[in-house]
Amino acid sequence: MEPNDTSERLITAARALSTAVNALSFAPPVSHLYNPLDYAWAPHEIYLRRFGGGRKKVIFVGMNPGPFGMVQCGIPFGEIAAARDWMGIEAQVDKPVVENPKRPIEGFACTRSEVSGRRLWALFQQRFGTAEQFFAEHFVANYCPLAFFDQGRNLTPDKLPTAESAPLYAACDEHLRQIVAILQPEWVIGIGAFAEARALEALKGEPRKIGKVLHPSPASPAANRGWAEAATRQLAALGLWAD
Repeated sequence: MEPNDTSERLITAARALSTAVNALSFAPPVSHLYNPLDYAWAPHEIYLRRFGGGRKKVIFVGMNPGPFGMVQCGIPFGEIAAARDWMGIEAQVDKPVVENPKRPIEGFACTRSEVSGRRLWALFQQRFGTAEQFFAEHFVANYCPLAFFDQGRNLTPDKLPTAESAPLYAACDEHLRQIVAILQPEWVIGIGAFAEARALEALKGEPRKIGKVLHPSPASPAANRGWAEAATRQLAALGLWAD
């Protein structure tokens, strides 16, 4: 399969996922819902086109967009500096139809750092040097493209009631299966326990190895004690990286 073919197929799959999740509805305490595959589509498409080419050995899968990361710039774990300065991506980001006044969309002008993204991309930059070297065999995706807010509070998908999470997970499971079919990885690595659990469920019967690394969230005491070292040890234990 030609590299450009995989990028185009990822773009088609992302558009389909966006359409599917836009058809869903969520009740309080969800006060605001952001879909960066809509308003931040321009940088997301660049990401897929630039780095989604060819078969990958490893796909890292996160949970859903963070308020100062993908929510702002459309890139999974999209710490602004990493997306702009390391990946070389900067593009127009529009406003969502209903903007959360406590979580305004500033696009690449956002000055807050998404700590999870900063930790993740810093490790990859330290280990591989250039983005091109990292993405030659690796890819990073989010399981769920939506960010949920209870006013200023971030709500994660696992906190939704089953009546809302079941159709959401069905759409996201299908998209994960599509990504795996397109990129044909040997490994799918959940960034955190939730993403690993969803990968195990979505990819039942698939000939893929599935593992996880510690989530780099600042809410995790273990991650705050040296996330990069812990994640490297976990990947080495799986046989993916040399420690």
